[in-house]
Amino acid sequence: MAEAARKILTLNAISARGLARLPEHYIVGGDVADPDGILVRSASMHEMEIPASVQAIGRAGAGTNNIPVKKLSERGVPVFNAPGANANAVKELVIAGMLMGARNLVPALKFVEGLEGTDEAMHKATEAGKKQFGGMELPGRTLGIIGLGAIGSYIAEAAIKLGMNVVGFDPAITVDAAWRLPSQVRRAESVEDVLRVADFVTLHVPLLDTTRNLINAQRIGVMRPGAVLLNFAREGVVDNAAVIEALDGGKLHAYICDFPANALKGHARVVTLPHLGASTAEAEENCAVMVAEQLADYLENGNIRNAVNFPNVKLARESAYRIAIANANVPNMVGQISSVLAAAGLNIHNMVNKSRGDMAYTLTDVDSAVDDAVMRQLAGIAGVLAVRYLPAA
Repeated sequence: MAEAARKILTLNAISARGLARLPEHYIVGGDVADPDGILVRSASMHEMEIPASVQAIGRAGAGTNNIPVKKLSERGVPVFNAPGANANAVKELVIAGMLMGARNLVPALKFVEGLEGTDEAMHKATEAGKKQFGGMELPGRTLGIIGLGAIGSYIAEAAIKLGMNVVGFDPAITVDAAWRLPSQVRRAESVEDVLRVADFVTLHVPLLDTTRNLINAQRIGVMRPGAVLLNFAREGVVDNAAVIEALDGGKLHAYICDFPANALKGHARVVTLPHLGASTAEAEENCAVMVAEQLADYLENGNIRNAVNFPNVKLARESAYRIAIANANVPNMVGQISSVLAAAGLNIHNMVNKSRGDMAYTLTDVDSAVDDAVMRQLAGIAGVLAVRYLPAA
């Protein structure tokens, strides 16, 4: 029999619609002890003592910078996220950001807020002052997109509908993302190729060692004069000091981002928003639904979809007896697993093994029940990180 109840610890308020996707017998709450899984949004887990009982983490969003992914990988614990669930919300904010930059809306708003006197005096001041806020229209302009995942694809489609030309770059574009991309998008060969031709540049890459300060003084130097830079990805992918220098020198027209910082505060050509990218009711629900379903499928069936540290693995159940094994990606692991099962007289009904970097994962269905002795033998194989027995209910 499968476990009667599983326990899920929530570290933030998670959408009720998402929690409703967990099986009814799950115990869910912010004070659950010895949880099987954790659902989190923005809470930092780096200093948290993560219980040994935890088998999986679900991040109701795309980024996982708040989760100690490496440490969890060493324990054989997958970290799920919800890529694409907030894509429409971010897309709409980027379009709004382009319009703010193109039409100088924030400086114009501040100008109006500073008007004083009678209505007649304000009207005269408005007519005299509005020239300084003249902007540009989007049709015919070129949008450069760096990062062509779900969000980048959504933005490309919207920009094309607005009459813009779109050029994009992503060295790690997946087959699925390539299929989603509108055919009108011109593929660039490098970041610099995008920057040289774009009137607007929007960034949609994760924060990695290779993307930190992706936009720096050198790369800003190849941008078109008067370009608008938008960052709704991660704070560290842009060198703020370099951006301020470019704004002050007239190289950049505006910087629109979702990450407030003292270096940017108060600058006339900077618009910083309070990390609103995924802050819509719809995005929060979509993220919660996706990650709750992934977490439950892993706990119940061992299937993996959208884990940032494990390969995608799905095996349809054709037997009531399933074993899930997380292990280091080393030679002869499948052979050792098979040998243990064969020595115990267990016939393998179906098996799938996939790897991702240093991590590998095996799902095995056998034709009869598995006892504790076999599970201990499997756990004792050098390189095995976690073993779970998942009999059907």
